[in-house]
Amino acid sequence: MPTKLNPYIGFDGNAKEAMEFYKSVFGGNLTSNTFKELHASQDPSEDNLIMHSALVAGVINIMGSDTPRRMKYDLGTNISISLSGEDEVELTDYFEKLSEGGKITMPLEKAMWGDMFGMCTDKFNTQWLINITDPNANQEVAIGGDL
Repeated sequence: MPTKLNPYIGFDGNAKEAMEFYKSVFGGNLTSNTFKELHASQDPSEDNLIMHSALVAGVINIMGSDTPRRMKYDLGTNISISLSGEDEVELTDYFEKLSEGGKITMPLEKAMWGDMFGMCTDKFNTQWLINITDPNANQEVAIGGDL
């Protein structure tokens, strides 16, 4: 699988509604997982919030999630760029270069869904999500948008 570049949008409790809207516009296949389904709720009020959603409609890939209550939601700064694929060397290199002069917000390491995942903000304040797919992992959530 080649590396893909995807917009990743953060929402304030309405990710399900927004992603269903994008599906009505672009068509395609939409998958969504709640914080509860992925055993990631830290508060019962987060149970039904969307932890990850991916819409794949041909070459259009849009990902999104709700912002958990413990994190600040700022309209206008709620978009990240996601790079995903199987090429560990390429994606690790991107992560290292993007974080140089910026800030690593989550180290690139094995995630609960079996892939390597990390987050950083580059020196221009752009947020990046890097997901290195493990082709042998049993994926519970389609982080890279490959369904």
